[in-house]
This record gives sequence, structure tokens and C-alpha cells, in this order.
Amino acid sequence: MEACLYDPADGFYTTGGAAGRRGDFITSPEVGPLFGTVLARWMDSVWENLGRPRGFTVVEAGAGRGALARSVLAAGPECLSEGSYLAVERSELLRSEHPEGVESPADLPAGPLTGVVIANELLDNLAFGLLTAVDGAWHQIRVDEGGDGLVEVPAEPLEPPVPVEPVDGARIAVQDTASAWVSGALSMLERGSLALIDYCTTTAEMASQPPGEWLRTYVEHERGGAPLDSPGGQDITVEVATDQLPAGASAMSQADFLTRHGIGELVEEGRLAWSERAGLGDLEAIRARSRAIEAEALMATDGLGAFTVLEWVVGP
Repeated sequence: MEACLYDPADGFYTTGGAAGRRGDFITSPEVGPLFGTVLARWMDSVWENLGRPRGFTVVEAGAGRGALARSVLAAGPECLSEGSYLAVERSELLRSEHPEGVESPADLPAGPLTGVVIANELLDNLAFGLLTAVDGAWHQIRVDEGGDGLVEVPAEPLEPPVPVEPVDGARIAVQDTASAWVSGALSMLERGSLALIDYCTTTAEMASQPPGEWLRTYVEHERGGAPLDSPGGQDITVEVATDQLPAGASAMSQADFLTRHGIGELVEEGRLAWSERAGLGDLEAIRARSRAIEAEALMATDGLGAFTVLEWVVGP
């Protein structure tokens, strides 16, 4: 998975794969600027709770083409008046499209820092191990070359990171890389919050479902083939098992998170602006009208609204 997505020469993300309408899948920032506007309000709330410190840092991990950074900067959060925005992205190609006003490193900063770290649909793209239950025990699955391409090879026994009954035929992901990433991000923060937004599950839920329910591929806005098909030619994404991550996070749906941080007020502002400027039909009026449409997509309980927001709070 690491090679298929991030290989410097042939990886999916290094050769042009990306989120967005002209990419391969849509995430919340690509729906429109409303998502970033609400997150700017959340950033300001964290800054306020910390006593409005100078040098407040926003670190966005897995920034892609910079859609979220653009909308956050356009919203003008107070926390960035004397702060900085780091749009961290591994792909040099995607970093080249970032907006002015942000720093674009390839890796997380060393810290310590005061601020927020946010990652929208990042953990689902981090490489994971795979276990299958055979004869009442969990075994690793490895990948090898076969006559017609890559093939799965059952390997040595391995206990999962959390206890799950090994019912023959069941499979689970082992998300050590995701867990280590969260631990690293938390250790970087001296004071502030880490917020992760993704589709989430638990290890037991994985074991009870067909793997295709939690391990998926996408290309050009369509479901792709099997994960081992077309290496480097499709996105590979896995639901995040929250019980394998460091403890201490609060959890809520994306719909609840956006409601808590004022999406309803922003939509109402847009409705009033549209009623005042509809006759003009200018760009400001169109943007105001689009807020209701964006909110519907971001809050949909059978779509983006059902994503989970995990938030860890660090320091006093």
C-alpha cells in the first residue's frame, strides 16, 4: 500500500491522483469553502481557550492540492493574524498547487508547538497490516509476485492489537502506522488540539464484515478493482479502527461537529445575503446561496456527515 500510493516514481499520489472534482474522489474541503469556514471557527475556539497566544500554528496533514487551506485562509481566522499555516503534503506534485500564504513542508514539524493539527481523510491512506483467521488463529497476509501480478500469501501467526475472536475467514486491518502517526502528532503539540476526520470503525466490526466493506479503492470518482490490481493506478483506502489508536479522544459525527461550531449560523447568513443580492446575481450572491447546498452535503447522515471527528486536547 505504501508503494502503491507514495512510491516516488509510480505512486498514485505522486503521479497525479488526488481529491477534487478533477481528481479521483470528493472529500469535504472539495464540496466548497463552507467546510473550511467552519474549521476556521473551530481553530479560533481552540485559540481562545488557550488565551489567544501569539505564534499559534495550524498544521494540516495530508493537505492535497490545498483546498482546505484556501478556504480557511479566505475565512480569515483571528488565530492566524499572528500565526502560521503549514500545509503538510508528501506529494511534490500536489504541494506545487498550494496557495500563497502557507508553508508547504513534506513532513510534520518537529515541535513543540502551540496550535492545532488537523487531518481530513489521512489515516485511511496510511499503510496497514492485514490478518486473516485460519483454524481458530490470526495469521498475517503478505504480498508476493505471482504469475499474473501480485498475490496474497498467508504467513505466520500474529495476535491482533486488540483481542478479537478469530472466526475462520474473518479479516482485520492492523493499523500500527496510523497509531504511530497519531502518537507522533500528539507529542509534537505542547498545547492545543489534534482533530482527525475520517470514516471510522472498530476492529471487531471489521472482523464481522466482508473486507470490501472497510477496504476500498477509487479512481476517477468510481470504485476501483481489488486492492492488488493496478498498483499505483488507484486510491487504496481503509476505514480507521478507533480502538487501535491512542486513547483520550472525544468522538462525534462530522454533522455534530459542524453544528457545534456554527454551520447553521453560516448557512443563515448565506440565506439572508442571497435574499438581499439575488437580483444582482453577482459572485457574492452565488456564494451565499451555495452555503445551503454545501451544508446539505457536509451534514448528510448517509455520507460525509457520518464521518467521525476525533479530537485530542493537549496541555492546560
